[in-house]
Amino acid sequence: MRIPMADALATTRLDTPIGELRLAASPEGLVAILFACDEKTLPAARGTAPARAHLDRACTALQEYFAGRRTTFEDVTLAAGGTEFQREVWRAVSGIPFGQTVSYARVATRIGRPKAVRAVGLANGQNPIPLIVPCHRVIGSNGSLTGFGGGLPTKKWLLEFEGALAAAHRS
Repeated sequence: MRIPMADALATTRLDTPIGELRLAASPEGLVAILFACDEKTLPAARGTAPARAHLDRACTALQEYFAGRRTTFEDVTLAAGGTEFQREVWRAVSGIPFGQTVSYARVATRIGRPKAVRAVGLANGQNPIPLIVPCHRVIGSNGSLTGFGGGLPTKKWLLEFEGALAAAHRS
């Protein structure tokens, strides 16, 4: 994932039950959410007023999510980079409802590329906006909790929080 670094970029830190998150937004929308364990750096940046507005909206939405008052993020404007294939996967992943999980194979089928399971896994792993693009809801075909940028304990916590963990082990 490449995060655009420009004077227009606004960044902040947000304390959450899964640890500190670092967020970045451009005037076009939210570009990144980084977990505490992520080695990438985000410079402290005030950014432009539009970038700050996107950042404020994302922070409010995440606070509401962790308080149990939000299950969707449709009103958060996203401006993730990535290839067309990655963006196609991220759009499909964004459609996974709160409290549910799907397999990588199911995502591949949803985008019309049933044989692209590994490519879907790689694209999912490059998701620059986890939580809002809920890559934690994608699991192995056997129900296993596989790869997650925030670590498997965080993925497990999120799925338990959403009430999806039991469903994850039945899928």
